Amino acid sequence: MSVYIGVANLLWKEWMNKVKPYKKQGLIEEEVKPIVAYVGDEESLAAVAEKRDDIKCAISGQYIFLNNSMNILITGIHGFVGSNLVVALKEYHNLYGVDIVAPEKEGVVKTFSWSDLEGVQIPSVDAVIHLAGKAHDTKNRADAASYFQINTGLTQKIFDWFLASEARKFIFFSSVKAAADFVMGDILTEEIVPAPVGPYGESKIKAEEYIRSKVLAADKEVYILRPCMIHGPGNKGNLNLLYNVIKRGLPWPLGAFDNHRTFTSVDNLTFVIDRLLSGKVTSGIYHMADDEALSTNEVISLMCEVLNKKPHIWKVNRRLMTSCARLGTACHLPLNLERLRKLTENYVVSNAKLKKALGISQMPVRARDGLFKTLRSF
Repeated sequence: MSVYIGVANLLWKEWMNKVKPYKKQGLIEEEVKPIVAYVGDEESLAAVAEKRDDIKCAISGQYIFLNNSMNILITGIHGFVGSNLVVALKEYHNLYGVDIVAPEKEGVVKTFSWSDLEGVQIPSVDAVIHLAGKAHDTKNRADAASYFQINTGLTQKIFDWFLASEARKFIFFSSVKAAADFVMGDILTEEIVPAPVGPYGESKIKAEEYIRSKVLAADKEVYILRPCMIHGPGNKGNLNLLYNVIKRGLPWPLGAFDNHRTFTSVDNLTFVIDRLLSGKVTSGIYHMADDEALSTNEVISLMCEVLNKKPHIWKVNRRLMTSCARLGTACHLPLNLERLRKLTENYVVSNAKLKKALGISQMPVRARDGLFKTLRSF
């Protein structure tokens, strides 16, 4: 039986010692980085090569040396997800950014402005990852038009650039909110007819529709990802707010809400991106989520475990808590109706289609482990 051997963590000296004999024989024409080695017979090697775009050199019966160095353009590269992607991809790829700010960042060759797409000669890239967008404002203070200007307008701009470029892969980060503001039934799948509520979800579905309306060249692939709430180091939002409440030793009064929802660990996200970049995956719309759903009460307990505190979960009457949230909405308090809904709703999303496309049975990081890592970074 064939065996995969990950060698990315080998010391460079150890890797070069493995490579030397093959370089002497002229079997390796260029220096490659230690990404993956594969042990198997010739048939197994051929099967692996068939599934990957990044094979540069195959040696039957011994190793496949992969050099999947790509030029990648990432919009919103200095944001939360972009920063985590840079950490994950910088060792093996040449990364360029498009953003409204352009600070120096390790692993980023150069950050361009959005206006640069029209005039400046941006280097030829193999793939575009479109992250830039306006996040959902839970306080509902944002101008609705700004969502369409940013989430739809910028998507149109970067996608038009992609179509005219030599890049072969386009990965767009949409949102599950483009499909549904709440889940009807037990689980949300890609088969649902999109029915977004509010300018955030509506602007995201308009962006999706624009992408799908275009005819692709035969050598181009497009992936529309709809992630659940993404979390990881540098995370900001409701998860941080909840953590700070628990950190202060305050009781959690929403224990009576028995809800479940799925999250997206940034480690699972980077795994998916790596597979989409390196593999031959069918273009399409894919929901992205961890394998397991967690309840808010479970999240609270995990926070207490990280803080080494005993969880204080109170099961206060649900109607009473809803009345308090209604008052919070009127008085602009932290607990408002929108935030209460987000904290207590059932929102379980299926990732079965994505896993099938990637050829895996489970995501590499369990939901609980990924969340534990995120919480420890706070």
